[in-house]
Amino acid sequence: MIASHRHPDPETARTYLRDAETRNPGAWIAHSQNVAVAARAFAERIPDLDPERAEVFGLLHDIGRRVGVIGMRHVYDGYRFMLAEGWHSVARICLTHSFPYQDVRAASSRWDCTPEELDEIERYLSAIEYDRYDELIQLCDSIAVPEGFCLLEKRLVDVMLRYKNFNDFTLLKWEAFFAIKERFEARMGVPIYNLLPGVVETTFS
Repeated sequence: MIASHRHPDPETARTYLRDAETRNPGAWIAHSQNVAVAARAFAERIPDLDPERAEVFGLLHDIGRRVGVIGMRHVYDGYRFMLAEGWHSVARICLTHSFPYQDVRAASSRWDCTPEELDEIERYLSAIEYDRYDELIQLCDSIAVPEGFCLLEKRLVDVMLRYKNFNDFTLLKWEAFFAIKERFEARMGVPIYNLLPGVVETTFS
């Protein structure tokens, strides 16, 4: 289990993301930047969350995509890369951000890891209890698109249409997303969409 809470500062995180863009340019860069914007905005409303830490986690949650066009392997590659760089708390987010329902069978797209790597991910997820940062990035990941921010429902359907991976765990995963959303709105005292720009335009454009 990862115990360290070290993470880079936002400028270092942006440097990692810029380097990743040279390796694998694509819409995932703007998506990551928007996740960071949402994460910081929400963390600013919750006293026990650090907005800078939240921003960094948002910027780097998908950093595993730096290696190229891959499926669920990006969570593992991000985890290993951030561990190698010494950023243990970011490594954790790289693994947890895709699993609001804490089970590898709830993956949104295809698994392209080796059986040994998948077993490592499964053992890791089963050994931890999610904290607020895990849930924060899961939530922000589910409402941020490259163009901005949208309703959770649109993002969930969009992912399903792209990857066509509806299975017995999909509805459990969707229910977990909505439960996280409700918890954060209760903590912040405001609907999440009130804190983000352009939700209506991005959702219905």
